[in-house]
Amino acid sequence: MTTARPSAWRDLKARLISALVLVIVAGTAIGLGGWFYKALVLAAMVGMAAEAGVLFGLASRSWRGSLYMLWAAGAWLAAATGRWEAIPAFCISALVFGAPLCLIMCIIVLAGNALLWLRPEGVLPVLFVICVVVASDSCAYLTGRMIGGPKLAPRISPGKTWSGSVGGLVGALACGTLIATYAGQGGVATAALWGAVLGIVAQAGDLAESGMKRALGVKDSGTLLPGHGGLLDRFDGLVFAAPVAAVLSLCVPTGAPFWVAGWHAVFAALAGHLPG
Repeated sequence: MTTARPSAWRDLKARLISALVLVIVAGTAIGLGGWFYKALVLAAMVGMAAEAGVLFGLASRSWRGSLYMLWAAGAWLAAATGRWEAIPAFCISALVFGAPLCLIMCIIVLAGNALLWLRPEGVLPVLFVICVVVASDSCAYLTGRMIGGPKLAPRISPGKTWSGSVGGLVGALACGTLIATYAGQGGVATAALWGAVLGIVAQAGDLAESGMKRALGVKDSGTLLPGHGGLLDRFDGLVFAAPVAAVLSLCVPTGAPFWVAGWHAVFAALAGHLPG
């Protein structure tokens, strides 16, 4: 086992403080629900759109940068008011900003609206996704720095290791199992499965965002969150995992948590035969 160098932990204090603030703000909004929660999702969507615009040359105070942020706000408004059928239009029409920004807008819209979709089923579905992603990220961070070892994708993200990836996967699986056990609604085995799947998806999102930043020659997407960078840096895993959870929620009877979905239910949904 390789002993982590002190420099490997230099950003831990800033990360912990930022994480604590996020937990307090997000936890309060998620618990209250309603428009408090919707406002939190709006702020995240607009904030991520602002960062993406700057990364691709749209100053946030320019008319095009402001319009790009309004695009995200418009998609949020459609979902917040139950106009789900209008959401694809915001994704497709974002092509006016160019293919890269259109793709990012689609990811932001799908992620934000997935989180809005999950909340009416209660607090636990949202917490399941968020906690699994956080567990994956935190366990990957700690394991990678304590153990080190071969790099996962050195050309994309030199700091990530295979040991960290495995640690993140174990953390996501364990977190999903614990939440399902606490919820007492069954599906503990499938919760472990989907926890692991969401953990893998979250890591893929992390690598995708790292690859984008590397191609653009930037270290962080922003500076809003000390120790984490910007919103895109912090939520890169969540924006990929939340839509997966929302799709799973379509594969279970109304009122059942998405993590009870078995493979048969997923296959039935894909075939156009939604259960319930």
